[in-house]
Amino acid sequence: MTSGFRFDEEVVKVFPDMIARSVPGYELIVPMIGLLARRYAQPDSVIYDLGCSLGAASLAMSLAVKASGARIVAVDSSAAMVEQCQQHLAKKAGAVPVDVRLEDMLDTRIENASVVVLNFTLQFLDREQRQALINQVAAGMRKGGALVLSEKICFEDEVEQAEQTAWHHDFKRAQGYSELEIAQKRNALEEVLRPDTEARHLQRLHLAGLRGARRWFQCFSFASYIAFK
Repeated sequence: MTSGFRFDEEVVKVFPDMIARSVPGYELIVPMIGLLARRYAQPDSVIYDLGCSLGAASLAMSLAVKASGARIVAVDSSAAMVEQCQQHLAKKAGAVPVDVRLEDMLDTRIENASVVVLNFTLQFLDREQRQALINQVAAGMRKGGALVLSEKICFEDEVEQAEQTAWHHDFKRAQGYSELEIAQKRNALEEVLRPDTEARHLQRLHLAGLRGARRWFQCFSFASYIAFK
């Protein structure tokens, strides 16, 4: 990992284990996204999973959503991720059909959307691209639609930032990561993952014209938000 972090075939092989052991609360966030989608999905609408990786959120929504005529569009820019996602969903998907696409989320046309999910993906975009993507998402959402945004966040207060980092490292140690593995993973991700503060995320959602933005989950520096069209 010291040469940089990429979502290639090697990462895909270990991704489920890696994210469960690295992101506290991930295994709770995913099924809760399914329940949120069940509540806000509208009949004959599209549900988007942008940066779907192996399709965990898409699967949860496919199993949970009851809205008639709804369908899921799951996109990821990693060919290795998309290939495994397609195979995974072919075996386990629920009643709501999932169309998995090899596509950059910045190029995805958001249309007739009642639910859009960005589950730990916005943080990998350049900061100057983030507002444009949220604007694009908001413009393509139906009235009453919901955006679910999960992110690693940072903190303006240096003491709190240091505490949150220490707690996260304690979590990783409890999952069996060595000190070397923790350091290597942190160094690799720092090249590609640039977190924002909660205030910046909420401001971005507001500027896109979304309302009622609020945090519904947080564990250490990992949080998930929901906002409405």
